[in-house]
Amino acid sequence: MNSVALVESVDHVCVRYRLAPYAAALGLEIVPFERTLLARLWQYQSLHRYDAVILQRTLLSSFELRTLRKHAREIVFDFDDAIWLRDSYSTRGVSQKRQRRFANVVRSADQIVAGNDFLAAAAARHTTPDRVAVVPSCVDIGSYAPTAKSDRPPVLVWVGSSSTLKSLEAMRPTLAAIGETFPGVRLKLICDRFARFDPLPVDAVAWSAEWEAAEIAAADIGIAVMPDDDWSRGKCGVKVLQYMAAGLPVIANPVGVHRNIIDDTITGTLAATADEWIAAVRQMHDVAHRRRMGAAGRMRVENHFSIEVGTAAWRALCEPWQRRQAC
Repeated sequence: MNSVALVESVDHVCVRYRLAPYAAALGLEIVPFERTLLARLWQYQSLHRYDAVILQRTLLSSFELRTLRKHAREIVFDFDDAIWLRDSYSTRGVSQKRQRRFANVVRSADQIVAGNDFLAAAAARHTTPDRVAVVPSCVDIGSYAPTAKSDRPPVLVWVGSSSTLKSLEAMRPTLAAIGETFPGVRLKLICDRFARFDPLPVDAVAWSAEWEAAEIAAADIGIAVMPDDDWSRGKCGVKVLQYMAAGLPVIANPVGVHRNIIDDTITGTLAATADEWIAAVRQMHDVAHRRRMGAAGRMRVENHFSIEVGTAAWRALCEPWQRRQAC
């Protein structure tokens, strides 16, 4: 199959987890949008030579969308965020333009690929259900090598961007209580910005694709937290999948895909209150318990969120497009 993906940037995190791993299997070329409107219009006119065009995340104007539709044989809209909304910490309120553009893109696409069930349900409000499929964000489990664990006080790890660090900062009292309750426990922050959570010591690690996986695997417990809102329910839980792929048990609040990815008490713990977080850390002080949870989590990723699973899902979606192009 000869296909192309139009993306914001080839280095974007969504490209890294949702498209790049499947490029070879799908015969997929990944190209960024041209920067000016005139250049993009020329870019759209060249798309007729592809069997399918994957439009990732970008909510085009009506004019650009009509131009793209005119030249693309098949349009596949892939998204992994509640992009019709503003993020959890925005103060600007509802965006009518985003909602309108989201609806228009979904109606125009031949196939919608959503990262989770919440996103799929939002898309299905604007098209027929048969055009909507869920392909979860997946991770390359081979990139995460679990490490041997010692009897040291456990090291918590959180990985993310400066924007999502706000969610961790919102639970500062809980992290402080963990530091007070468990002397010796540390928090490793893998990010492009850092914060203090005294008395819980913080080890700051500047994020890099080169050492991200190894730094995660060297820790003992992965943590994740999201606000309880629709923007967060659109998230696809990549950091949780990274922790589990590295063989770490996870503690996360019971919001959105955390409930779907984490098998509570088996691969991690869903904790809503400070007392529940403290209880989870206390339980995970036991190395054997962490090892069992981590192994179960890694197996869950392998069976449901691995690149192999994602490849099979994308190939199944491609079959109807290939049959139509052969006619």
